[in-house]
Amino acid sequence: MSMSLACKLIARAAGRERVTPGEIVTCQVDLAMFHDSSGPRRLAPMLQQLGAAIWDKSKVVLVMDHYVPERNEDARRIVRIAREWAREQDLPHVYDSIGICHVVVPQHGHIRPGMFCVGGDSHSPTGGAFGAYMFGIGATEMLGVVTTGELWVQVPQTIRMRWDQRLPPGVSAKDMMLAMIGRFGMNGGRYQAVEYAGEAVRELAMPERMTLANMSAELGAQVGLVAPDEVTQEWLEAHGAPGVDFAPWSSDEGSADEEHGFDASALAPQVAAPFSPANAGPAGDFAGTAIQAAYIGACTGAKLQDLRFAAEVLRGRRVARGVRLLVAPASHEDRDEAEREGVLEVLRQAGAQMLPSACGVCAGYGDSFAADETVISSTARNFKGRMGPPSTRVYLASAYTVAASAVAGCIADPREVLA
Repeated sequence: MSMSLACKLIARAAGRERVTPGEIVTCQVDLAMFHDSSGPRRLAPMLQQLGAAIWDKSKVVLVMDHYVPERNEDARRIVRIAREWAREQDLPHVYDSIGICHVVVPQHGHIRPGMFCVGGDSHSPTGGAFGAYMFGIGATEMLGVVTTGELWVQVPQTIRMRWDQRLPPGVSAKDMMLAMIGRFGMNGGRYQAVEYAGEAVRELAMPERMTLANMSAELGAQVGLVAPDEVTQEWLEAHGAPGVDFAPWSSDEGSADEEHGFDASALAPQVAAPFSPANAGPAGDFAGTAIQAAYIGACTGAKLQDLRFAAEVLRGRRVARGVRLLVAPASHEDRDEAEREGVLEVLRQAGAQMLPSACGVCAGYGDSFAADETVISSTARNFKGRMGPPSTRVYLASAYTVAASAVAGCIADPREVLA
């Protein structure tokens, strides 16, 4: 019988030759990731109460990204707890204030094809872009993982999203995701495994595949998977994980429980209206909506590829009067490479204000937008009250569309600017 990629990954972690959807199995965890918000301040007291120790410190990664830079006493307290606990535990993999966990962790070679990983954050499915089974869990489940190295999971069904043809200029993985969420809703993944396939997916660079896997959370999936290939291998070799064998990690023909097809060549830039990523439709449907701020940030919208997209639009242009363009690169690595390529200079010349590489406004910590402001953002979520007061209206879009809208002073189709 054929097996999906999700089944193969779980079978390996469970020490089984095969598994079938619906089974409940116990898996050995290869990596546990958490950040300053989800990790030590919750785990440390529980571990102390139990008198328990971490099962394997080499398999734990801690990232400080949510409450940094510290803007108030509460943030300073939370980050101090994380830093002190990391020193006490002598953790070997700690990344402090250098970017967002979902970008920093793979950039340091921690996620590779075939792994079974968990993260203390809902966007942990990002790891699926590398052919790893990775999903978010809560603090109680994480306590079990860090003390035993094990976690039970119910083997999911696989929903295959096949994207044929190639994306046109000005259209990106963010548009693909918003289109799928708009079509199927935020429970369209039914907490199963969603696998992205087809020519358009194979043509995507790794940062774009990471966006697909990441926003599987907004689609309601447990994991979002892309079968690894030469693109994956080349990216990992450049990030400290050479010699990766991707051959075993692909779905067998006919193994998907459900399949949906899309024509990538016909996809228009997408925008999601307040207050849900599911309120998505072609950018032209929202054209002319005045904005006061444009934000290029977060793990879904400010990786190196996103910064390049924005520069394509902004080169030789200026942000419209009365509009603030804020840019928070997803990691220091992405920021530094964008600086070397001249990408950040293009953004600055256009009038962009650079912000620290952290979760920032997207996570609702520290900075936020003002009451009654209308914002277009490359983030993953636009829930009421998340990025400002309840009256703040946030539209979601790709970095292309955010940049084009910043220039126009209103929501705009980036293809018109690029043309």
